[in-house]
Amino acid sequence: MDRLQNLETFVRVAETQSFAEAARQMRVAKSVVTSRIKQLEDYVGAPLFHRSTRVVRLSDVGQAFWRECAALVGRANAVMDQMRDAQTGPSGVLRVHALTGFVLGHFAALLRQFQASYPDIRLELIVSDAVVDPVKAGVDCALQIFPAASTELVSRPLFPVRRVFCATPRFLEENGTPRTPRDLHGFKLGLYSGYPSRDRWTFHHQGKEVTLYMNPALLTNSVHLLREYALEHAGIVCLPTLVAGEAILRGELQVVLAEHLLSAFSLNAVYAGTSRNAFKLRLFIEHITGAFGRVTPWDAQLIQRAILPEMLVTDA
Repeated sequence: MDRLQNLETFVRVAETQSFAEAARQMRVAKSVVTSRIKQLEDYVGAPLFHRSTRVVRLSDVGQAFWRECAALVGRANAVMDQMRDAQTGPSGVLRVHALTGFVLGHFAALLRQFQASYPDIRLELIVSDAVVDPVKAGVDCALQIFPAASTELVSRPLFPVRRVFCATPRFLEENGTPRTPRDLHGFKLGLYSGYPSRDRWTFHHQGKEVTLYMNPALLTNSVHLLREYALEHAGIVCLPTLVAGEAILRGELQVVLAEHLLSAFSLNAVYAGTSRNAFKLRLFIEHITGAFGRVTPWDAQLIQRAILPEMLVTDA
């Protein structure tokens, strides 16, 4: 019996709550997972899971050992990775899930640079607007603006995501320009549906806060669709500056209520504390944080042109 391999299988089943999903992630047959768990159960003399047709959950014995096993497996994988990488350099597959709106347009160059530094690491980047649990999704980390969903996950901030309301000059010329946040109620709005604050919009101005609940004409989970909607002179939209920045600099979009700041979110790397690819993941996260400082390049250009104030509010 390969105890470490069986312990890793036990941890994967416990995290995914599924024998089939654990098998998929480990790239083995489900029967292999079942056999490994049975070997462990025979060894400890007690069931590790309660199974039904719908649910797989830890038994009392399994619950007692799970955290220690997860830490042991994570540490063992990290040590083995470091030993191998010390001889040959980091290698293998790193799987990342990322929100569409927060990687398109800026991450391709970042990935090229990362692969130039670590050519033997193969990246599998899944891009979608779904918010996922990285463990259950079978990825090493998820890049998202939501914090970690459980205490079993680690959330590492990467860079701030600043948001602005904007529209085309033509739309503002034809429909007027809002002077205060409450004026937005009189305009056709396009809003993103995926922010942690949901329908609550809090503006900060001269030490005061105004919180509004707005009824948009367009509500979508695609910030890129919102940008195209605005460029069609259809309304005022709220966009992250990393999506709207270039259009604003070209004069195609114009920021409104620039002095009424919305709270910024962080793009976070969310991952299991016992990630089996901890060393490669650390290299990837450090590469991102090293490329994007506290003031991101797209924000720096807008601040330099006096389109946005330098102040950043981050208490979302």
